[in-house]
Amino acid sequence: MTVNEMNTEILIQKAKTGNTDAFTELMKLQMQTMYRTAKAILMNDEDVSDAIQETLLACWENLNELKTNRYFKTWMTKILVNNCYGIIRSNRRITYTDELPESVVEDNACNLEWREALSAIDEKYRIALILFYSEGFRTKEIAKILGITDSAVRTRLSRGREQLREYYGTQ
Repeated sequence: MTVNEMNTEILIQKAKTGNTDAFTELMKLQMQTMYRTAKAILMNDEDVSDAIQETLLACWENLNELKTNRYFKTWMTKILVNNCYGIIRSNRRITYTDELPESVVEDNACNLEWREALSAIDEKYRIALILFYSEGFRTKEIAKILGITDSAVRTRLSRGREQLREYYGTQ
């Protein structure tokens, strides 16, 4: 167990006892992961912010339901992904009368070219690529987060890489 994993474990234990400072610190450690994952699904900063806020609240309210602390990141990411898809479902029901221009904010973790390439591939492949390459989840963990089989994750990774190759081949 690394020092970072031990610190996370301690923060989780403290947060489970109701320590709000420990929970805040724990979530600060996960913020980049949550942002990149939500951005890969939603592609809109306002919706990303909503998904992260809903995830923070759900994690705080349900932290005692987490049985194995070392799976915190997987558990939190699954909640986040479900919240993102919930936002997509609710946005489909809304009819916009005016299109607002989307602001372009340069994120230190992802440059503009990478985000453009990711936006060019199908969402189901994009989320698998982000979770695997950016967040370091194993295929079994991604399968659990997305509710699909391990082989489906490997297929999505392969097809996502192929779509990226095609994207860069046409540039």
